[in-house]
Amino acid sequence: MQFQTKNAVATMAIGRLFGQQVVAGDVLLLNGDLGAGKTTFTQGLASALGIKRAVKSPTFTIIREYRTGRIPLFHMDLYRLEHSSAADLGLEEYFGGQGVCVVEWPQFGGDELPSDHLSVQIERVENDDQRRRFTLTATGPQANALLARLRPELALAHE
Repeated sequence: MQFQTKNAVATMAIGRLFGQQVVAGDVLLLNGDLGAGKTTFTQGLASALGIKRAVKSPTFTIIREYRTGRIPLFHMDLYRLEHSSAADLGLEEYFGGQGVCVVEWPQFGGDELPSDHLSVQIERVENDDQRRRFTLTATGPQANALLARLRPELALAHE
């Protein structure tokens, strides 16, 4: 599934749509360059979960836990693992558990990432600093169920 947003406000709104549909055990892998909107998307998702704390990129802490919403949010940024391994972080304790996991820079997670996930590719649209193209790819039954819940909501948002 593919669609576009016109600015950061719209990207945050898409995150809120996701936040309304996610359930415990969902895993979102956010792919995109620096500044693509991964954290903006996650801020919208957290808002829809009812999380009041400021959500910022966990680049230096690797994992930020937000437990005060409808379900816990585990926000991970694996960028700093580019030259090391995620094996000793205990990531498997977060996946398939009590909350939703949002993973930025998943390419550095290696085999530690679950096979059942929704990949969210966020790309800048050529010649437009504000517009973003989203491509969603589900692998596994839980991710496919999430995508099925999201389809009608995303279709309405982009009519």
